[in-house]
Amino acid sequence: MHLSRLAAAHPDKAAVVVAETGEVVTYRELDEASIRLARLLAARGLGAGDHVALLFDNRPEYFVAAWAAQRSGLVWTPVNHHLTAAEASYIVRDCGARALVASAGVADLAVAVAEQADDAGLLAVRLLAGGPAGDADGAARLAAAGFEELGAAVAGLSAQEPAGEREGARMYYSSGTTGQPKGILRTLSDEPFGSGLALDRMLPGIFGFGPGTVYLCPAPLYHAAPSGWSLGTMRHGGTVVLMDRFDAERALAHIARYHVTHAQFVPTMLVRFLKLPDKTRARYDLSSLRVVVHAAAPCPVDVKRQVIEWLGPIVYEYYSGSEGAGFCMISSADWLAHPGSVGRALVGEPHIVDDDGNELPPGEVGTVWFSGGPDFAYHNDPDKTARARDARGWGTFGDVGRLDEDGYLYLVDRRVDLILSGGTNVYPQEVENVLALHPAVQDVAVVGIADPDLGRRVHALVQPADPREAGPELAADIVAYCRDRLAHYKCPRGVEFVDALPRTPTGKLLRRLLHDRPVVPAD
Repeated sequence: MHLSRLAAAHPDKAAVVVAETGEVVTYRELDEASIRLARLLAARGLGAGDHVALLFDNRPEYFVAAWAAQRSGLVWTPVNHHLTAAEASYIVRDCGARALVASAGVADLAVAVAEQADDAGLLAVRLLAGGPAGDADGAARLAAAGFEELGAAVAGLSAQEPAGEREGARMYYSSGTTGQPKGILRTLSDEPFGSGLALDRMLPGIFGFGPGTVYLCPAPLYHAAPSGWSLGTMRHGGTVVLMDRFDAERALAHIARYHVTHAQFVPTMLVRFLKLPDKTRARYDLSSLRVVVHAAAPCPVDVKRQVIEWLGPIVYEYYSGSEGAGFCMISSADWLAHPGSVGRALVGEPHIVDDDGNELPPGEVGTVWFSGGPDFAYHNDPDKTARARDARGWGTFGDVGRLDEDGYLYLVDRRVDLILSGGTNVYPQEVENVLALHPAVQDVAVVGIADPDLGRRVHALVQPADPREAGPELAADIVAYCRDRLAHYKCPRGVEFVDALPRTPTGKLLRRLLHDRPVVPAD
């Protein structure tokens, strides 16, 4: 699990392959570059426990910065490069970053973030990776903002492994789907570098990661799973195939070209695969695949069943979160026996609890809590930290679900997304799972909107597959489709057509941007 040991054993093996171009970064190149950057950060005064912010698009230089921080005992925070400058600078400022390492592809954002975030003068180091950025004016602006080109800054520094390296820690920020993002802080282990993190130790036994792994990363590296699983692949001597962004057919082409063995997707991506024509999916040789993992959001039962029929019993699902309060996993075989479940717990013990804190029996729906999971805290937010723990010390992600008699967990929805309509609970995810399979629906979100009689009523926002079909006739067909499959009280009373829905690049719906918005009728 030590990067330098891997580089010594397999110096010319690909640690990272850029999917679109075939560019390769070897283990030796990655190890030496991360050591040089680690030495630079130490020389500039950063020590164990200090914070580093990484602002990158999906480029291999991200891994240089990540490994440099990880082997230096630093706490490092990936920042979403799709945020506005104000949103990104909030994260850089809130985490207390003393260094900002950015890629040339987001140079303008990096400058704006540094200017807005450093009102306290904390940013001692500002580095730009990935080559020159833009024209002379752009370079001048970068220099004026205090940025150095990474390659030039580390030139001449030794690539010899430093003594006393300690494991660092990642501090991801919540995606802000329901409010201001918060950093999720885990305690530094103070273990020697090479010990690995909990995820690293889990990957071989559960998912079969090892030196022969070729892992496709189709999602942004600023999110927890793409980043953590990519570094975990390297911990075990595998190769990461890095996409710049997800595209369903291109992902299939990359699997075939690079003989990918492991891949991780979110349910939205799986739906995109299934909506490709059969002849398109059949065009690509996917026989190298050994494990396909999905997570991040509940997957509709019909979608999951179709994916297993297509790919075979190599599909795994897990349920967890950056907080790490618990971890559940389910294989294809177990899922077919327990359709809709996210599995049984491998970390922590799940409990279903009502609003009064009472534990509920199997089959009853309530908030999902875990006992026995690791500690975590929300950075700079003791109140939110306190709300995520109960008096028994149990932790929660805030989801609603139920357990069956065999201990399999089934998720219903997020508590904050619950629609109370006429005194009855409606879970948007259940409705969305049905509507997502309508052939004319490209994407869908279900929200509650104010109603004088019901309090809230169910409302669907639909991105049509063909915008020309949007109108009252399609709206009526969508409602009828839902009523054929769900109780009528759960079905939308109105349909609104939109050009696109606000999602993060990993597919999470930004519901906070949808609540109480002006309603535009389908006609």
